[in-house]
Order: sequence, then C-alpha cells, then structure tokens
Amino acid sequence: MRAIESKAWLLAIISAVLQVVIFPLPNLYVLCWIAVAPLLVALLRARRPDTLQLRGPLKLIPATPAQGFLLGYLCGILWYAGNCYWVYSTMKQYGGISAAGAAGLLLLFCLYLGLYHGVFGLIVSLLGNWSERTALVLSPVVWVAVELARTRISGFPWDLLGITQVDNIPLSRLSTVTGVYGLSLEIMIVNAAVAAGFLVHRRRRKPLLLAAFAAAFLLQVARLMPAPKFLTDRTALLVQENIPVLDSTDWTHPFFDDTLADLSRISLNQPEGEQQHPDLIVWPESPAPFYTGDPLFRAGLTHIASSAHAWVVAGSVGIENARVTPQQPTQIFNSAVLVSPKGEWVGRYDKVHLVPFGEYVPFKDWLSFAGGLTKEVGDFSRGHSRAPLPAGNERLGVFICYESIFPDEVRQFAKNGAQVFVNISNDGWYGDSGAYAQHLEQARMRAVENARWILRTTNTGVTAAIDPAGRIAQSAPRKIRTVLQADYALNDASTFYTRHGDWLGYLCAIISVGAIAVALTRAKGRRIA
Repeated sequence: MRAIESKAWLLAIISAVLQVVIFPLPNLYVLCWIAVAPLLVALLRARRPDTLQLRGPLKLIPATPAQGFLLGYLCGILWYAGNCYWVYSTMKQYGGISAAGAAGLLLLFCLYLGLYHGVFGLIVSLLGNWSERTALVLSPVVWVAVELARTRISGFPWDLLGITQVDNIPLSRLSTVTGVYGLSLEIMIVNAAVAAGFLVHRRRRKPLLLAAFAAAFLLQVARLMPAPKFLTDRTALLVQENIPVLDSTDWTHPFFDDTLADLSRISLNQPEGEQQHPDLIVWPESPAPFYTGDPLFRAGLTHIASSAHAWVVAGSVGIENARVTPQQPTQIFNSAVLVSPKGEWVGRYDKVHLVPFGEYVPFKDWLSFAGGLTKEVGDFSRGHSRAPLPAGNERLGVFICYESIFPDEVRQFAKNGAQVFVNISNDGWYGDSGAYAQHLEQARMRAVENARWILRTTNTGVTAAIDPAGRIAQSAPRKIRTVLQADYALNDASTFYTRHGDWLGYLCAIISVGAIAVALTRAKGRRIA
C-alpha cells in the first residue's frame, strides 16, 4: 500500500485553517463555500496507484479508509485547536488547574472531537474506492450525518458549518424547515462541486469551477437582500451585571450587599429617556453566589418585581434537600427563577444540559487533574424539564448558556408552547477570545429555526434582543454594568423544524449507513472475484 502523498497532508491542513477562519472572530464566512473542498481533494487524491501506469501522467487515487481517517483526523484536531483554543485559558484562569493540565485537557479535547472529522474522512475514502463520483455526491450527506453524531453522541455541536450563514437571512430561512443542518448540506454541496472541479480532467475543470463559484456567489449575495422588520409590542429590561469571576472567599457580606443593591438600582431605574414600563426584567447567569434559599437574594428580587410591577427572571443556584441525609442527598442546580409582579416566587427552570469540565467532570476517576475546575464552578445536578415558564399571558422558553448550541433541545421549548426565548449566560469565562462571538451566532440560529424572539442577557456581554430572522435588533456594549431596554413580541406559530426536529440529519445518517453497506459489499465482492 502506497503512503499518503505530502500534497494530501498539506491540503488537509489548508482545509483546517479555512474552517477556523470562517467563524468569529476572523468571521471570514464567505470562505465557507470552499473550506472543506481541499480536504475532499486530499481524500480522493491521496496516494499513488499500486499498479504501474505505462501511459499518460501519473494519476493519484483515493486514500484507503485508514488513510482517509488519518487525513480527516489531522484536519479535525487542527480545526478544534484553532476554533476552541479558548478552552486552555478558561481552564487555566478559572478552573484552578496548572498550565500543563490545561494544555493537556485541550489536547485531549481536540484528540477526542477530531475523531468526527476522522470518521468523515474514512467514509468518503471508503466511498471513493468504490466510486469517486458517488463519494463526491454523498460527501455533503455524510458531513451532515457526522454533524448529527457530534450533537447526539459527544454532545458538543459547537460551530456547525451552517452557522456561518446566520447573517444571510434569505438563505438561513431554510433552517425553519431543516434546522441548521440544511445550511450545512447546502454549503457542502458547493464545496463538493469545487472539489470536483479539481478532480476532473483539465478540459472540464474551468466550466465546472465557474458553475460552482457562480452558485456560491448567488447564494452568498442573498445576504445583501433587505428583510422586513418585525413588529414589537412588549418591552424587557435585560440587566448586564458585569460581575467578575471571583473566588468564594472574595464574596464578603459588604461586597455581596453592595452588588445586590446596585443591581436592584439599575433594574428599577430605566435609562434616561426610556420610560416604557417593562413587561419583564431579566438577570443573567452569574458568577455571584445568588442562592434561591438566601433570604437577602429572595428579598431583593421580590422588591424588584413588586416595585416594577414586572415579571423577573434571574440566574441563580437552586438547592434541593439542603439537609443532607443518605436517602435525600443535596442537589445543586444551575437555575433561573421566575418571580411574579406580586413578588411571589412562582417557577424555576433547572439547566438540563450541563457543561462538561465546567459544571461537572465526566470520568472523574480518570481525569482527576481537572477536579479544580468543578471546585471553582460547581458540581451540578441535571434538570429534567423543558417546559416553558408561565409569566402571566407569556410563556417563556428559558435556557441557560451552553444549552443554546443544541438545536433540537432549544426547539423543544417552542414545541412545548414557548412564545419567546430567554437565554441567560455568563460568557465572562471566555474573556476576549472568539468564544463569546461564536456563542452568540449559535444562539441567533436558534431564533431563526423556531421563528422566535430571543432575549439574551449575559454577565459581560453580548446582551441583546434577537429577532426571529436572527438579527441583533438591540444590544448593549460589553464589559460594563448596564441595562438594555429591549423590544420584542410573542409568537404562537411553529415552524416545520420546531414540529419535526432533526429529520434531515437522521435522513442523511440513514443514507450514509446505506452507502457504507453497499460500498463494503462491493469491496468484498471484488476480493472474492
């Protein structure tokens, strides 16, 4: 078996770099149409043939499945390292672990999640050894199936390819039917066409590439088309707390009292010239020790709700079974509480999808070096319900931080009757890295998929009102303590995606499995013959 050509390794690296820069902060989204094409060319032109060619120039052939896995794996490791580099600084600065431990955790993170790119490379190479044309035609389908696996198996669908087109309003509306996976499929179809242009004979290359780039241009230029504005009839005050991430020993009683008093003050005093009565006041997920059982915290929120005659949603730490017994151990939740205009505590949402290494440590016995992170952040229990919180005549779909990256989980709030989404988050963990902007783009896609307004309030920013087209209608500057008066509206209608979920992802997975079975059967038949 021939070794992988050096050119194929280079193309895999180029593809990884392109896949990094199409997301924030570089945000060179226009390159998404060619970002995966170099990897496809690498997979289908990876090695010299085993038999000697007597005529014509040497033609390289597809990688073996094992070689395809290695090419894809390299691309995936580099993509995660370049896209999620912020994992290192978050772990080191806030996780209470050493620089070496943080680097080791980032490396393990990349080695694990890079496997998905490896699987993509393996499948495309397997199909390519059966039929190059089939491999190119089915590569978009395989990509979407792998994205679905990232979501369902590892639980980290960070920056799915379709997210790059969240600002392309006419195109992004496809996600109301297919979810973000439909956008990924469309982008990959163009990538496959570009790759095909470099795989065909030179005489056919120019027209094929022109057609591929023309399609990319037409799809991308839709971003410039104007979109209608959405009418609003309600107002929310989104409080950006800007509380630093502190050690528990830094939270003295005076500091806690002053912080709570200042947040109460800005929640009740609207910005100058903005005197519209709010229907809702929202505090973000916060690093402050705001416990639902703390009398001071409860009194503060009760005062705000009753004084403003408004509903209040506030990030907090929920406690169950505070008196520890063997039969009923204490449970700690990352929560959002709901307080009525009468000051009554009427509801609570407990975060269902927790952050690994942030809110719990998976495989604790094997990864004991990361335990400092949960010492700083917490070791939370999971919630069990995605039912909306009823706030008078509004039904609020409240989800917390990291949950916004899961398309199917967020759409369940709308399917269960949520008329508006409320996303509370603490993006202060990310600092000035690209993570806060990546996180925001993914939340915006959830608005598009479900045709819902999102009221997004974060500890340090970006705090914003996002309309059902995914546009940022209003936003507050980052890293200041402030309040944003955000206009919004309710919506009872449901999109096709809200009702039917990830049907496209599962269809692509079924097609991929079928194609793999046929390719393996054909390969076995050739060996027998």
